[in-house]
Amino acid sequence: MDDISNFNQSKWDELVRKGVLYARPLLNLTPDTAREWLDPHGMLDDVSGKMVLCLASGGGKQSAAFGVLGAQVHVLDLSAEMLARDRQAADHYGYPVDLQHGDMRDLSRFADRSFDIVFQAYSINFVPDPRPVFREVARVIRPGGLYHLQFHNPFFMGMGETDWTGSAYPLTQPYINGAEIDVSDWEFEDKQGRLVKMPGPREFRHTFSAVFNQLIEMGFLLAGFQEEVSQDATAAPGTWEHFLSLAPPWLFTWFSYRPGIL
Repeated sequence: MDDISNFNQSKWDELVRKGVLYARPLLNLTPDTAREWLDPHGMLDDVSGKMVLCLASGGGKQSAAFGVLGAQVHVLDLSAEMLARDRQAADHYGYPVDLQHGDMRDLSRFADRSFDIVFQAYSINFVPDPRPVFREVARVIRPGGLYHLQFHNPFFMGMGETDWTGSAYPLTQPYINGAEIDVSDWEFEDKQGRLVKMPGPREFRHTFSAVFNQLIEMGFLLAGFQEEVSQDATAAPGTWEHFLSLAPPWLFTWFSYRPGIL
């Protein structure tokens, strides 16, 4: 691991200990609610028995949903604290899980063509260059397999509801691929409802052209694309819902691995 990974690992471990929402495992799932939470747009077929890698997606959420649905679940994450939540979820439901502590850019512990599904929740923006990650995913996924990738809308990265000027949310940071983003401290409520404010991990902008062209070069075809948008058209300016209605930050993509088709 490099300096970025070491820094981000320490930040994620601290965030987990302080009760960040992303590290609260889902412990009340049924097969129906697991599928609805994991796959609201119906991109997945039956995952029972499928080999699934939750890539840089610790925390006991994605792994719990796949485990409840009968998949063979493997999780790789930079944070041992996050992986402990995956263990908690697996013990709660009683499914087996393989937990691996490591960097998303190095999947050498996994053999070629190991997985039917690679599911990567929001994490790719924590490395400055996604290409090593995509290259490893292309190696470990099976032909015809699905790669789910969530990443930050590059146009609006570094912005939030607190940037409201009274008339707009201004774009102030250059649209440069690989640029580190100047982000404010993370703020969240812990399980006791207390406000926590602390610096978060280092994050980097990945432009649309970088993400899509790199994946296409490696044999992936786009199979699905969704955005997180607000359903509240009357939200007050300066609120999170209002920001979502103008600048949806999270993008959800599905790619099918079809090497040699282009």
